Amino acid sequence: MTKPIRSGCPINLTLETLGDSWSLIVIRDIMFGNRRHYRDLLNNSLEGIASNILADRLKKLVAAGLLSTSPDPDHKQKTIYSLTEAAIQLVPMLAQMGAWGRRFTPATRELSIRAQLLEEGGPELWEAYMAELRSIHLGEQKPDRSVLAELKAAYEAECALTDVGQKE
Repeated sequence: MTKPIRSGCPINLTLETLGDSWSLIVIRDIMFGNRRHYRDLLNNSLEGIASNILADRLKKLVAAGLLSTSPDPDHKQKTIYSLTEAAIQLVPMLAQMGAWGRRFTPATRELSIRAQLLEEGGPELWEAYMAELRSIHLGEQKPDRSVLAELKAAYEAECALTDVGQKE
């Protein structure tokens, strides 16, 4: 049974699809953490998502057309989760949310660095990242630039700085 829609307002409809406490976190972890399996999403959740909540959100996101599934050729009992084009189109919104969070919340430096790079890179970087995500998740041609590698390197460098600062 599907939930009735309150209104045809695009903001309302977006919130009805993504406005719970976990859906965007699951998409974030697949998009920025390249976590593609249930166990990887569960075990590496910074926020500590419960297994039943994760299973529910994955099911909901697949039903909403934001994720697709395929069997893992290396392990018959595993499922690979992939972003759909609709989810990939969330990159600009997530970049803006990260930028807002950096300015108005007590976000940590190491967890803010990717948001900072996305904000500074603007639409050009977002487009490059979406092209890379299409390659990873939709099988399109691999672009020359790896924004994912750039974001990961910046995060790891920031974590190393934080670790050095804590040891001093």
